[in-house]
Amino acid sequence: MQADYKKYILNFKRPSGTSRGVLTTKETWFLKITDGNKVGYGECGILRSLSIDDRRDYEEKLQWVCNNINLGETMLWEKLKEFPSIQIGVEMAFRSLKAKNPFEIFPSEFTDGKAAIPINGLIWMGEKAFMKSQIQEKIQAGFDCIKMKIGAIDFETELELLKYIRTEFSSEEIELRADANGAFKPTEALEKLKRLSEYQLHSIEQPIKQGQWEQMRVLCERTPLPIALDEELIGVFDVTKKRELLQTIKSQYIILKPSLIGGFKGTQEWIDLAEEQHIGWWITSALESNVGLSAISQFTYTKYSKMPQGLGTGSLYTNNIESPLEVAKGNIQYNPAKSWEFNF
Repeated sequence: MQADYKKYILNFKRPSGTSRGVLTTKETWFLKITDGNKVGYGECGILRSLSIDDRRDYEEKLQWVCNNINLGETMLWEKLKEFPSIQIGVEMAFRSLKAKNPFEIFPSEFTDGKAAIPINGLIWMGEKAFMKSQIQEKIQAGFDCIKMKIGAIDFETELELLKYIRTEFSSEEIELRADANGAFKPTEALEKLKRLSEYQLHSIEQPIKQGQWEQMRVLCERTPLPIALDEELIGVFDVTKKRELLQTIKSQYIILKPSLIGGFKGTQEWIDLAEEQHIGWWITSALESNVGLSAISQFTYTKYSKMPQGLGTGSLYTNNIESPLEVAKGNIQYNPAKSWEFNF
């Protein structure tokens, strides 16, 4: 068995704003395992400045994985605890190697093209007119769940945009989610949540920066609208620590980005712990190429969640990998009649 990796730079169609800055490119790494005539592919979707494995020795670790590929999936996964985006690449590549089709690693009605997954339409931060045009686009495209990133422009302007949606559509017609990416100060967060709750939001992601367990606990206790933990889960590797975090903060939801939290196995650990404590969850991509997005979507389908998932990021790039993934009427689906165009 042999392995190799290569870097790939994804280019955004237009600069995409978050509370951590504006993104124009996204770096990712592909992993390839060869065993005789069989080939397996994985994607290590690192997200610079957010991934816990954004480290100088990242490429060195990828090379180490290739040199030690014969250790096998389980042992490599254990040794890669501090590199969650490489963990998922390894999981994908080994599953791909064993699969009939190297890109259909969780076969189901989804990969057969018989079932789709409801997803939220993502609204990126930017000028008011740009954000408003995105909202109109998503509604016209048939999305009935919209997620708006907030916290980078003036809060009053963001409230105006939410008011605009609610004037046109009730909470029964359009589900609204907000994502603050930790932008609120703990001293102002509760007041901002009260104002946001006027617009019947489904939930708000990560209102304050991660790592402030006590402040987040108080916020979750007093909040007028459900809170979902996102960045809070990053870098928490130990199952005991994961349980402690959930028991301490007692959020209403958690959001699972497999590339940031230990791949499929790490995601399943969080799901099991959340369900133990009656905490809701959904799965979100982390700006992977279609290779990673497809694998995460396939995994997500096998969890049979009825909630809209955060898997609509595939259309962001000018040079994404051509794939059978399609987004239509607020759903992501897999069209087996379409082929992959992936060269490694």
